[in-house]
Amino acid sequence: MRCPYCQSEDTQVKDSRPAEDGAAIRRRRICPVCGGRFTTFERVQLRDLVVLKKSGRKVPFDRDKLARSVEIAVRKRNVDPERIERAVTGIVRQLESSGESEIPSGEIGRLVMEALKSLDDVAYVRFASVYRNFREAKDFHEVLGELKGDEEAS
Repeated sequence: MRCPYCQSEDTQVKDSRPAEDGAAIRRRRICPVCGGRFTTFERVQLRDLVVLKKSGRKVPFDRDKLARSVEIAVRKRNVDPERIERAVTGIVRQLESSGESEIPSGEIGRLVMEALKSLDDVAYVRFASVYRNFREAKDFHEVLGELKGDEEAS
């Protein structure tokens, strides 16, 4: 593994432990050249996923981009980071087990919306405002109505 600080290719693993309920291995590494310390994660990848954008463009699926999107939605909310990680891992597992190698971006957005609905209502509305491209206040009212309808059904 290349050092992110000095680009040396000779780094050493100092500690390994399971992460994400055993779905990944977290490794603490140190660079003997510059002394830099960093963490890497090793995960099983069942297949190479490609995201099919609305424009027709195809881009490689990026788990980190998915995680950043969820983290932005829950920013400054009291949501346990472990729950966020489990949600992201669950979304990735659903995508990998779908049997499709090309996933429409809308499907990923739908899965994120489902996950956020169970994590935090405010995060759900934040993500929905971008995902559904809200233009007016009534768009927020509609999503809030969806949340209220779910609470009444419970």
